[in-house]
Amino acid sequence: MWQKPLKKTLFVLNVDNYAPEITEVTYPLLKHYAQKIGAEFYEIRERKFPGWPPVYEKLQIYELAQKMANDWNIYIDSDTLVHPDCMDITNHLSRDTVAHYGFDPAHQRWRYDRFFLRDGRNIGSCNWFTVASDWCIDLWEPLTDLTKEEAVANIHPTVSELNTVISAEHLIDDYVLSRNIAKYRLKFTCCIDILKALGYKMSNPKDGLFLWHTYDIPIDEKVVAMKNVLKIWRLT
Repeated sequence: MWQKPLKKTLFVLNVDNYAPEITEVTYPLLKHYAQKIGAEFYEIRERKFPGWPPVYEKLQIYELAQKMANDWNIYIDSDTLVHPDCMDITNHLSRDTVAHYGFDPAHQRWRYDRFFLRDGRNIGSCNWFTVASDWCIDLWEPLTDLTKEEAVANIHPTVSELNTVISAEHLIDDYVLSRNIAKYRLKFTCCIDILKALGYKMSNPKDGLFLWHTYDIPIDEKVVAMKNVLKIWRLT
């Protein structure tokens, strides 16, 4: 039976040769996931936004995805572990809706402007795992009306984040995606809710199911934690 294949790309960010001791652990699993769901694995390696924090380079997806004519775009941070049993989230996501694994309360982190106030949903992006179709490519639109300094001034990390390795600049991609969700009134869901609807039991959603990611510890500690997770998953 003939069926038109959907074009999918799984993007990762790897500028400035990010932490090889981490990517040697995560990339085999990320590449397996891409192969499993029929997606191209694409590393963003070149800087296109000089002077901006490295995480802002994730917004290259806005143009890359359009040039590739993708139906689905998936972004996963390079320090994320993906269990081999993880399903294709796009099979359970409407094309008019964007998804993160979870989300934070936007009002704790961002200074609101008219877009956040008008939207009223208080969605704070967790841009370590993000899925959006070509219909919703505006999710990754770079800023056109704020300077880097203005954007960073609108970002207020939590006290717990400031006591770790996190700074306001580190959260700029989360801020921009949160603002775009509000600005364009993008329909939103999270993978936690999708998994619950599929019948998965999640006693503590923050622990993750099929995915493991933490952003606020040093690289050496993260490598140790990753290897422990792989033992729990029986992958070592």
